[in-house]
Amino acid sequence: MTAEHGRHIVHTVIDSPYGPLTLVATDGTLSGLYMVGQRHRPPEESFGEPDPRPFPEVVRQLGAYFAGELTEFDLPLRLNGTPFQREVWGRLQRIPYGETRSYGELAELLGKPGASRAVGLANGKNPVGIIVPCHRVIGSTGGLTGYGGGLDRKQRLLVFEGAAAEAPATATLF
Repeated sequence: MTAEHGRHIVHTVIDSPYGPLTLVATDGTLSGLYMVGQRHRPPEESFGEPDPRPFPEVVRQLGAYFAGELTEFDLPLRLNGTPFQREVWGRLQRIPYGETRSYGELAELLGKPGASRAVGLANGKNPVGIIVPCHRVIGSTGGLTGYGGGLDRKQRLLVFEGAAAEAPATATLF
């Protein structure tokens, strides 16, 4: 399907331990990974026609990640957002597997120490969840705060990666 600005957008849906994941490709490059019920999930009609052809490597790497065999994704991404959002998403990709950072720490790393709320908002708009690991960002007190895929999924992903102990997810949302 040809969509906005003449770009070719297609999607496929795969199963995961965290529910169905919708993968979206723009001009053959991964541009979206969305969970069911995800906040800021674009409308279904923006995902283009069903077509699994651009996704075999994405599916392979996600399978290896969910099997505990892959800790760092190596995929070309097309991240559409503002320059600040793309800067935040780039920094998210540097958070190692099994580790977390606070919104304030990310703001400091970006050279914008007063921008923790803006970092949180950009984090929430991440179009490629899991692969761009926005689930690895926590509140300044170590609590789980905000996650477009839901706090339960965030907790489960952090436990899976060994970055959090099994405990109920309680937090404030922005």
